[in-house]
Amino acid sequence: MILSSARLRDDIKDGLKNKFPNEDFHFYNNMKEAKAYLDQAEILVSYGEDLTDELVAEAKDLKWIMVISAGLDKMPFKALKEKDILITNARGIHKTPMAEYTISMMLQVSRKANILLENQKQHIWDRKVPMTEISGKTLGILGTGAIGCEIARLSKAFNMKTIGFNRSGHPAENCDVIVDKEGISTLYEESDFIVNVLPSTPQTYQFVGKNAFSLMKSNAVFINIGRGKTVDEEELIQVLQDVKIGHAVLDVFEKEPLREESPLWDLQNVTVTPHLSGISPQYQERAIEIFCDNLTSYRKNKHKEMINIIPYDRGY
Repeated sequence: MILSSARLRDDIKDGLKNKFPNEDFHFYNNMKEAKAYLDQAEILVSYGEDLTDELVAEAKDLKWIMVISAGLDKMPFKALKEKDILITNARGIHKTPMAEYTISMMLQVSRKANILLENQKQHIWDRKVPMTEISGKTLGILGTGAIGCEIARLSKAFNMKTIGFNRSGHPAENCDVIVDKEGISTLYEESDFIVNVLPSTPQTYQFVGKNAFSLMKSNAVFINIGRGKTVDEEELIQVLQDVKIGHAVLDVFEKEPLREESPLWDLQNVTVTPHLSGISPQYQERAIEIFCDNLTSYRKNKHKEMINIIPYDRGY
């Protein structure tokens, strides 16, 4: 049985049943509805936020979980490892909307969109609003996976220099320079824009903190579209209040929704968006396309050909 606890569109469900007529699909809108059938499921399709150690224990026949998102920070990896359950995710499907979001935010900050919109509301004609360009600037990218490399690719249309960071220092597409942790100070010091695309793991907890902010240019723009816990939020607030960097564009936070009393809402050098950089009307199609390809390989016992297999110890 293939059990889905993810709320899928009806056309997606129909497409799966038509493409795989021999499969026994059971579709539900959440784990509360799907739980009664979990002990019969061989394959689970999930958003990755609804599993616990107790549920994994109940899933006695479960062999494979397809997480139709990229984030895996809420997955019970220890329990899944003990039962040797295969995990795949939809890594890569967010690259288009998140790269577009990043470029749009760099342009908005540079062209002072917030001031222009407010001036329009107030009927103010002010041609002295300072305009800057992103062309020729340096972009630092923390995390050179699919999203980071797509951001780098689009930035080349603006003749930007790109510096990428990853753990091993391996080359990444459209990154002019790659640094590892030992060389990361170069990225912070030279970048006009810094975009964080890091996943949430024990190794990345508050990865961007006091030392990182102290190295950034006074006019640097910091963009976080990765995970909130990868940034020391208290330190970030202090840096912004003291105007130690130019601007921050924040789509993710330590706790979401962002609490109403957070000073981030009202700081003039901050743009807050509600964790929507990855949203796209093509989201489910792209995720299910990966699932279909993997299901074909899985049924042929060609597990090595499946993509986006997640190592238990790494967690992303």
